[in-house]
Amino acid sequence: MLRAPATRAARPDETCRATTCIPSGTDPMHQRIPIGIDDFRELRERNLEYVDKSHFIREVLDLAGTKVLLVPRPRRFGKTVNLSMLRYFLEKRDQDLSHLFEGLHIWQAGDAHRDHFQRYPVIHLTLKDIKFKSFKRCWQSLAKKIADLFDQHRHVLEGGRLSELDARRYRQILEGTADQVLYDSALGDLSRHLSAHHGQQVVILIDEYNAPIHAAFANGYAWRGLDFFRAFLTAGLKDNPHLFKAVLTGILRVARESIFSGLNNLAAYSLLRRELSSCFGFTEDEVRALLDRAGALDRLEAVRSWYNGYVFGGQVVYNPWSILSFLASEDRLLRGHWVATSANDLVKDLLQRHALTLEASFQTLMEGGAIERRLDENVALGDLEDHEDALWSLLVFTGYLRAEEGAGVPGEVPPYRLSIPNREVQEVYTSTFRRWMESRLKGHGGSAEKLRRALLGGDAAALEQQLQAFVTNLLSVHDVTGVEPEQVYHAFVIGLLAMLEPEYQVRSNRESGEGRPDVLIRPTQVGKPGVVLELKVARSRKTPKQALAEGLAQIRKKGYTAELKAAGASPVHAFAVAFDGKRVWVRGGAGRGR
Repeated sequence: MLRAPATRAARPDETCRATTCIPSGTDPMHQRIPIGIDDFRELRERNLEYVDKSHFIREVLDLAGTKVLLVPRPRRFGKTVNLSMLRYFLEKRDQDLSHLFEGLHIWQAGDAHRDHFQRYPVIHLTLKDIKFKSFKRCWQSLAKKIADLFDQHRHVLEGGRLSELDARRYRQILEGTADQVLYDSALGDLSRHLSAHHGQQVVILIDEYNAPIHAAFANGYAWRGLDFFRAFLTAGLKDNPHLFKAVLTGILRVARESIFSGLNNLAAYSLLRRELSSCFGFTEDEVRALLDRAGALDRLEAVRSWYNGYVFGGQVVYNPWSILSFLASEDRLLRGHWVATSANDLVKDLLQRHALTLEASFQTLMEGGAIERRLDENVALGDLEDHEDALWSLLVFTGYLRAEEGAGVPGEVPPYRLSIPNREVQEVYTSTFRRWMESRLKGHGGSAEKLRRALLGGDAAALEQQLQAFVTNLLSVHDVTGVEPEQVYHAFVIGLLAMLEPEYQVRSNRESGEGRPDVLIRPTQVGKPGVVLELKVARSRKTPKQALAEGLAQIRKKGYTAELKAAGASPVHAFAVAFDGKRVWVRGGAGRGR
């Protein structure tokens, strides 16, 4: 499974894992983990640890009826390395690179696949760094990338086979003096020139195709960016007789903006599809072998809880960046690796925007539950702020939710059960909603830490003050008449989940004693305080005093503190909370407060 090329038979002092052999007694593994190295050749020739994903080449070639493949996956799940590997295998060049593939799956797959080795001219373009705030900067960078691409294949110009017109246009691209029409057709023109020069169809590989499109949407020049990419990609990918195969990677399939409208030969293989399901991310067997190799197999359960949980086409996979980062660290402490590097500003912003309107769903997810939703593989960026379905699809395809097929009508696209995949991703939700809670508490002396101290210290007066700040600031940005008491309640619980976990388990409407308390705050360690909250609405004929008395009586009568006491929480605080519009009242179970 691991290590650069196995060109000989295994010796007796070697331990075989999966499909390749691993020499024993080598240098410490953490010194050979490739962090930030995404060039396949460098990985292999430097003898760095490598999990064999060369079956990606076979699966791409086996899709013989598909010319253009779009393969969206979350960030840092191996897209760039796989495209680099595909390039080194397929690209026609004078140097024999067979040593890069000896001992890997693809080299053992047979002549039908090896016949494609170093056979095709390849156009390889990465757009991952095109993320500018202005269209001018975006366009300058794109024009330079296209010029560099033409320069890489300058032999076409120097070969003397281009017509005078084509040669002049080629030079204009190189010199940066071409007009817009030439840039629009550049991908198609270069493939035509390469095919004619080599007498062979061309392979086109485009990494992170949608990075500049996301930047265009985020910075207000969406349609100018889309107009170019629509023309550029269509020229190279639609009905191109010079094309053998094209593979595009990115985070999402951008839809409705019609960037792919008219590309009737494109097939999208999202993480919901079964094709290519094990080509990105690490499988259970691959992680087990890596940990065994590193002498850390005893950490498997902990590693699983932190970095596992993604489902690609029914295949459960681990986050590869986090696994490699864990193995590269000398301390081998479990921490958030992927979340610290992933560009998740859009996700965090949308979570905060939708916190109140989708409060019950987020509460269920943060409590470790699942919600059922239908997903659209084509994410419309323009719909993200206003359409709930687009948000759930975005969270799945960017790696922030796990999607498992639910029960549906046979033959139809099923609904999916969505859940938070692991502890690492849970941190994103926790930190995001913690900031959201803090912003709602601003003013009136409110703060998350003061709210925490009031809850766990049994201080009803202080709790009332903090909740008043929360409700005032929450409703100040919304129409009071349009916010139901239940929304305030759920939003409050989301904030508690973010503030108190993992030291405390925050659950709502759970069975305890003879009923279901509104909020139960249970410590994970014996001897720490626990809290029961019963929330009431003080309206119509019910005064705040009556609502509070009713809440406390319900806590006592139904024994809502039973579970906390049985779990060893000490002391146990009980609060009744009454809401009426922007007003909040709190009373403690021992008679403290108002």
